[in-house]
Amino acid sequence: MLEVLLGSKNAERVLQFILARNSAYAREIALFYDVSPSVIKKQLEKFEIGNIIVGRNVGNIRIYELNQRNSLIKELTALLLKARSNYEPDERARLVRKDRSRPRSKNKPLIQRRDNI
Repeated sequence: MLEVLLGSKNAERVLQFILARNSAYAREIALFYDVSPSVIKKQLEKFEIGNIIVGRNVGNIRIYELNQRNSLIKELTALLLKARSNYEPDERARLVRKDRSRPRSKNKPLIQRRDNI
């Protein structure tokens, strides 16, 4: 939807993913959208140069977040949320669903939930 403004569909995808998950790394975004990591890296570098996102190194991975110090971040966030409201419901749900990022602790018991409790 915003590809005309942002220049490409992957640019919109990168920003939508980071907005939905608060932070992300290049390979994670590439796997989610099933695209080449090099394409995502180019978009991340472009946005980092433009001061839209900020990156920090954690080990050998670079984690990206929206730059909260950017004066236009509130407007950009509102625009991305408005565009997301026009996505198909299943695509929107898949984007905002948060998967586990860490495994369960070694000795932590698995508790089964029942729907009719």
